Amino acid sequence: MSPIIETHQLTKVFGSNGNAVHALRGIDLTVGEGEFVALVGPSGSGKSTLMAILGCLDSPSGGSYALAGRWVHDLSGAELARVRNEKVGFIFQSYNLLPRASVRRNVELPMLYAGVGRRERRRRAGELLEQVGIAEKADALPAQLSGGQRQRVAVARALANRPALLLADEPTGALDSHTGQEVLALFRELHALGNTVLLVTHDPTVAALAERQVEIHDGLVRAGAAGGGEGGTIAEAAAGTESRAGVGAAAGAEAAAGTEAAA
Repeated sequence: MSPIIETHQLTKVFGSNGNAVHALRGIDLTVGEGEFVALVGPSGSGKSTLMAILGCLDSPSGGSYALAGRWVHDLSGAELARVRNEKVGFIFQSYNLLPRASVRRNVELPMLYAGVGRRERRRRAGELLEQVGIAEKADALPAQLSGGQRQRVAVARALANRPALLLADEPTGALDSHTGQEVLALFRELHALGNTVLLVTHDPTVAALAERQVEIHDGLVRAGAAGGGEGGTIAEAAAGTESRAGVGAAAGAEAAAGTEAAA
């Protein structure tokens, strides 16, 4: 399998001098195409910071990162936004749906920013809503849906641009246990279809559903860093490169859609 994610000595420092906080202290991580990986760790471990960098929502302070074979660690904010829209599908704990837009419109949003035509957007949104089991809710507003239905909409939106990576941040955190299991079953189905899934969680029972668990503590990977990718070539070529790009982290519907405004 070719690597979808390959990092070499990623670091992230917030603040400076005596107030510096070292959130990431040299992350080496490989995730192969088609893998289902859980990123686990306690609060404050650095997993959310790492997720933001892997999702092209933020840039590292140092080290290198290749996403689907492309260097992204030193891209500008606008370039990161373009890669985010094309390569990453986000599923957030809080759904991050546009409240005044219909379900269909929410799913279409990433395609709109990618320049997909109206007819194709509508067709693809319908197919995706059918795939996640809520085609009959296409004209509803998010407030008219249950939590599980909203998360299914978020999954459909994440798939809109056929991304290289599905990145899920605590996707069951706001759901009851039964609904959470239904959403996790959907992730297993997506993985079975060949999608690469990286799931961020603090829940060991959720993490156990993945093929591989990557444990992060105090900004370092403690276990599970090596994946199914061929690995090595990109990381070796990148050794010693650094970036100080400093793009602020972002979230919300704009980030999920991969818009430049979220960079």
